[in-house]
Amino acid sequence: MGRMLRNAAMLLLLMTVITGIAYPLLVTGLAQAVFPVQANGSLLAKDGKPIGSALIGQPFTASKYFWGRPSATAPQAYNGTASNGSNLGPTNPALADAVRQRIAALQAADPGNTAPIPVELVTASGSGLDPEISPAAAQYQLARVARARGLPLAEVQALVARCTRGRQLGVLGEPRVNVLELNLALDALPEHHVGANVGA
Repeated sequence: MGRMLRNAAMLLLLMTVITGIAYPLLVTGLAQAVFPVQANGSLLAKDGKPIGSALIGQPFTASKYFWGRPSATAPQAYNGTASNGSNLGPTNPALADAVRQRIAALQAADPGNTAPIPVELVTASGSGLDPEISPAAAQYQLARVARARGLPLAEVQALVARCTRGRQLGVLGEPRVNVLELNLALDALPEHHVGANVGA
């Protein structure tokens, strides 16, 4: 009996060292060597300081910035520790009210824009953390951002085109624009007439 207990204890110790120490260290070391940016959270920096991740959206409300998909996480938007959707069904009056308010905010920010509003700009996703929007959602906001920054529309449009990523491997997913990366690129333009930094 004592021998069996000793063997069991040794096996437990051995498996703890292998699966609890050696394997995590190996995987972490490989990730740091092969994919250092992704392994550290895909952080984006401004002036040498991290200001967010390319994987998690941020709230933008100023007219000079592109806005991302709404977030339903609580207690604040884009809360990475509370990833979820609103769980409101299509017939729920609360969802209809939220959509109406978002439509009103978009129209108030750009009253001359009569283009159809992309649905993703007025509905939250299942995760509530979406960092990207479609090229159509970016195009809808072009005139507002260009006007707020005093930039030619064509210049902002070219920047959106540069920040648009295609389908992965040419077939997976849809074309998309990372909102934080796009807004950082906007702030990096040599001529822009804004006073505040990203995050406003």
